[in-house]
Amino acid sequence: MNASTQNASTPNTSTQLPTPAHFNPLTVGEVWPVPYQSRAAEAKIWAQQHHISPAAQDKTRVCLLAIDVQNTFCIPGFELFVAGRSGKGAVEDNERLCAFIYRNLGVISEIVLTMDTHTAAQIFHPVFWVNAAGQHPPAMTMIHLADVEQGIWRANPAVSLEQHSADRLQAYALHYVRQLDAAGKYPLTIWPYHSMLGGIGHAIVSAVEEACFFHNMARSSQTRFEIKGNNPLTENYSVLKPEVLEDEKQGAIARKNTALIQTLLSFDVVLIAGQAKSHCVAWTIDDLLTDIQAIDPSLAQKIYLLEDCSSAVVVPGVVDFTDPADQAYQRFADAGMQVVKSTDWTL
Repeated sequence: MNASTQNASTPNTSTQLPTPAHFNPLTVGEVWPVPYQSRAAEAKIWAQQHHISPAAQDKTRVCLLAIDVQNTFCIPGFELFVAGRSGKGAVEDNERLCAFIYRNLGVISEIVLTMDTHTAAQIFHPVFWVNAAGQHPPAMTMIHLADVEQGIWRANPAVSLEQHSADRLQAYALHYVRQLDAAGKYPLTIWPYHSMLGGIGHAIVSAVEEACFFHNMARSSQTRFEIKGNNPLTENYSVLKPEVLEDEKQGAIARKNTALIQTLLSFDVVLIAGQAKSHCVAWTIDDLLTDIQAIDPSLAQKIYLLEDCSSAVVVPGVVDFTDPADQAYQRFADAGMQVVKSTDWTL
């Protein structure tokens, strides 16, 4: 356990299981169909062999929140592979995450999977913006408030969103970057088209999906899927709250995911992993911490961050968010959350 958590009250009753023979770490970075029928039958036998009871009988309820463990972020060659500084970040993270699920199959009560979900014309995709020459910004362009105020980038008048006219869309675009700036958020990042609804990139990583399905069958527990990011007028790094909630006329465009916050806080233990540590993971944890501090700061102690199952966005020579991600995790630890390695946590 790292220095920030060595004095924390970590669960200490060993209940870890062996890893099933079907799990092959070498295929975690690949896309393949899960053999559901075979895994369902194997999971029932596995549960009998290891005396695994249904999740509904758990006295200590444990939730694993796995954020955006999708092909688009986790498979090399896909649109936004989270390489981290190692170059293999998300693949290595998911090897550890799958092993963690299998080892702790008997104590994880429920798994929540978030899914970043996009279509082409969204405020963080190139087609939404144009410069004076009618060109779209390249992927990874950072659009600052001054860029929009000075007309370097403006909303694409050819784009039709939410029945907004070209002028209204431009007014909203300016409002949007002002809101990000006022809140101290990262500047608006133009991302490559990614996690496109209906595409292969949108799907959960095969090895993780298989582990979750095996958990479903062994524990009679249904994975909960949370869709985020499909609102064209706002980013949605956090599954708990979009970046901007109101338009320039103070009309509601999105809402906080209060139901999920309440669900997470109803568990005795919440484990958090996923991609990317610097963006969707950090934003989600930050929003959860905000609610915890408003309700009861001591609740932070039941949140465990699996630090070796998440990596930061790193594009060599362009951006490296590793340091900001580590700083965020330190802040979460200082607030009472427990930063642990997946190999150290047991119940």
